[in-house]
Amino acid sequence: MQLRYSFRLYPDTAQRTALARAFGCARVVFNDAVRAREDARKAGAAFPTAGELSRKLITEAKRTVERAWLGEVSAVVLQQALRDAEAAYRNFFASLKGARKGVKTGAPRFKSRKDNRESIRFTANARWSITGSGRLNLPKIGAVKVKWPRTLPTAPSSVTVIKDAAGRYFASFVIDTDPAADAHRMPDSDQMVGIDLGLTHFAVLSDGRVIDSPRFLRRAEKKLKKAQRDLSRKQKGSKNREKARLKVARAHAQVADARREFHHQLSTQLIRENQAIGVEDLAVKGLARTRLAKSLHDAGWAQFVAMLEYKAVRYGRTLVKIGRFDPTSQTCSACGVKDGPKPLHIREWTCPACGTVHDRDHNAAKNVKTAAGLAVAACGAQVGPGLVLAQRDEAGSHGFSPEPRAA
Repeated sequence: MQLRYSFRLYPDTAQRTALARAFGCARVVFNDAVRAREDARKAGAAFPTAGELSRKLITEAKRTVERAWLGEVSAVVLQQALRDAEAAYRNFFASLKGARKGVKTGAPRFKSRKDNRESIRFTANARWSITGSGRLNLPKIGAVKVKWPRTLPTAPSSVTVIKDAAGRYFASFVIDTDPAADAHRMPDSDQMVGIDLGLTHFAVLSDGRVIDSPRFLRRAEKKLKKAQRDLSRKQKGSKNREKARLKVARAHAQVADARREFHHQLSTQLIRENQAIGVEDLAVKGLARTRLAKSLHDAGWAQFVAMLEYKAVRYGRTLVKIGRFDPTSQTCSACGVKDGPKPLHIREWTCPACGTVHDRDHNAAKNVKTAAGLAVAACGAQVGPGLVLAQRDEAGSHGFSPEPRAA
C-alpha cells in the first residue's frame, strides 16, 4: 500500500528563490503542454505524444533564447510537469467516457502565476537524498532544513515539494508499506462499533460514548472575519494586500490543521479499538446546499470517513457503510419496530411497542452497528473502496521534534 508522509520544510532565502524558479518553470512547461494539445485539437490534428512534447517543450526549448532559463532547474521537475498534464487529460477523457468514478472532471486549464499553491516533484532519477544531518538535498536547490516528527519507515520512491497558500513549505514522500507489518501493529480485537455522525455532537457511538464537536471554524470565526475585513480594505496589487492575504490564509490553515488532527486522532483510536466499524453513507453534497452548510463543513464528515476507509484497509480492519436511506433514527434498537420519521428537534422518543426510551443519536448508532454486523456476516469481507492514498498529514507533518532525524 502506498502512503504519503509529509514534513515541514524551512528553506533559507536563496533556497526560496530557487524553489520559486522551479515552481515557475514547471508551470510554464505544463501550460505549454496544454497549449500544444489545444492547438492540435483546434487544427483537427492528432494530439502530440509525450515523447514529442518532451523533445519540443524541454529539449529544444532550452536551446532557444525565450526558454533558455528552463536549464536552470532540474530536468526531472520539467518531465514531471509533462506527466501531470498527461494525467490531467487522461482523467478528463476517462470522465467523459464514464470510466472514472465521482464528479466529472473538466478539461485541463492553464496554471496562473497568481496561484497560491505550487508544487514540484522529484523522482529517483533526480538523485535527491536525505543527508546525515537530516536535511533534504534537492538538485539545483540545495540542502533544505526539515523537521522530522518521526522517521520514515522505508526508503521513499519520490518527494513532492509543496508551497501552500499560507506560504509554508512541505516535503511529501511516497513510500510503500507492508500490509502484514501494518496489521501486526494493531492489537487484536473482536469489538464492533456503530457511529452516528451529527452536528450537535460530532459522533455518538453505539457503546454510549459521545464525541463532542470541536467547532474549529465557529471558534475562529471572529478572527477570520477581522482578517478578511482587513484584506478587503487593501488596494489590489499592493504589498500590504499580499500581507493581509497571508494572514487570512494562515488563519484558515490553522483551522484546517486543527480539524485534520482531530479527525486523525479519533479515526486512529476507533480503528485500534474495533475490528469492524459501521458508519452511515451520508449525502454530504446534498446537505451542504442547505442552511446547515457552514456547520456541516466545519464538522468535516467526508474527511473523517475517508480516513476511516484508508486506515481500515491499511490495518486489516472492516469498514461497513450503511445506506443513507436506512431508517436508523426511526427503528427501535431494542425490538426492531419502525416508529416512523421524526422531526430533528425530537431528541428522545419512546418505542410504542416495547416502551423503551431512546436517545435519538444513540439509538441510531446501535442500528448502524446492527446493520453493519449483518453486512459483515452476509459478505464475510471488507465493504468499501480499494486501496487509497493516505492523507497528506498522516505522518504528523506539523509536529516539531527537538532535533532533526534522517530516514
